[in-house]
Amino acid sequence: MITLLSTIFLLGSTFDKIVLDSIRIQISNSISSSNSDNPSLHQFKNFNERQKYVEQQLKIQTQSLGLDEPWYSPKKIFNNVYKILTLDLGKSRFFTTYTGSTNVNDLILEKMPYTILLFTSSSITIVIIGLLLGSYLASKEDSRIDRLVSGLAAISQSVPAWWFSMIMLVSFSFFLPIFPSRATPLISPGEPGYILDLLYRMALPFISIVIIGFAIFAFYIKYIIARILDEDYIKTLKIMGIPQKSILYKHALKNAGPQLATMLGLAITTSLGGSILIEQIFDWPGMGNLFYNAVILNDTPLIIGLTYFFTLIYLLTRLILDICFTYFDPRIKSGEY
Repeated sequence: MITLLSTIFLLGSTFDKIVLDSIRIQISNSISSSNSDNPSLHQFKNFNERQKYVEQQLKIQTQSLGLDEPWYSPKKIFNNVYKILTLDLGKSRFFTTYTGSTNVNDLILEKMPYTILLFTSSSITIVIIGLLLGSYLASKEDSRIDRLVSGLAAISQSVPAWWFSMIMLVSFSFFLPIFPSRATPLISPGEPGYILDLLYRMALPFISIVIIGFAIFAFYIKYIIARILDEDYIKTLKIMGIPQKSILYKHALKNAGPQLATMLGLAITTSLGGSILIEQIFDWPGMGNLFYNAVILNDTPLIIGLTYFFTLIYLLTRLILDICFTYFDPRIKSGEY
C-alpha cells in the first residue's frame, strides 16, 4: 500500500512538472518568434529582464491551469473529476474540428466514429471468419488446411501489424495502384459521395487488419472447440446419433460462449489500442491518427483526453463482457461457478 501511494505521488508530481516545463518552453518560443517577426515587441534590455517576463507569464498560466496547488489537494481533485465527468477536457492547442472547434471532447467525438467504423467492422469480420473456419478445422485436425491455417497463424503472430500494413500499402498503392495511398477522403463530410469515397479508402486498411488477424482467431477457435469435443457429454451425443454439424454448432459453440466472448472483447480493445500506428500509416482520420499527431506536437490536453477515452472504452468493454458472461454461463449468475 505504501509503495502504491508513493508511486501515485511520484506520477502526480512528475506530470505537473512536465506540464510546467512544456508551458515554459512554449512561452520562450513565443517570445523568440515575436522578436523575429516584430522587433518592436518584447525587447528586453538583458537576460534577467527576459527571464522575469517568462516567470510572470508562467505564473499566470500556472494559476489559470490550477497548477499552483499540489495535484493531491481536494480542490484540484474535485475539479479534475468534475471536468472529466462533464467531458470538459480543455482545448487543443493545434487541432480544430471541421466546424472550427478546439474543444478536446469535440475533436474526440468527431474522430471516434471513424475508429469504431474501421476496427469494429474488421474485428467482427475476423470473428465471423474465425468462427466458421475454426469450427470446421476442429473436426479436420491434421489435415492440409489445418496445417496451412496453423502456419498462417504462426506467421501472423510474429509479424507486427504496422509492418504488414506498410507492405500492403506499398504493394497495392504504389506497385499495383488499386487503392489510394491516403485513407482520408479529399472531400468534406457534407459533400455528396463522401460515404462512398470513405468506404473505398477504408478498403485497404480493412483488408490488412482482417488478413493479419483471421488466422490467429481461427486457430484459437479450433483449439477451444477441439477441447470441448473431447468432453464426455459430446461423446454421449455422438453415441445418441445426433448429426456432427448439430453437435458442433449447437452444443460445442454454445458451451464455448464465455471464452469466445472474452476473445471478442479483447480483440476489439486490442485493435483500438493498436490503432495508433495503423491509422497513421494509412492516414485514416480516427482517434489513433489524432493521438499520434498530438504526441508529435506535444498537445497535452488532447493527449490526456484521448488516453481517458481509450481507457473508458476498455472499461466499458470489460463491463459488457461481464454482463454477457451471465447469459453464456448461468453458473456465474447463481454463484455456483
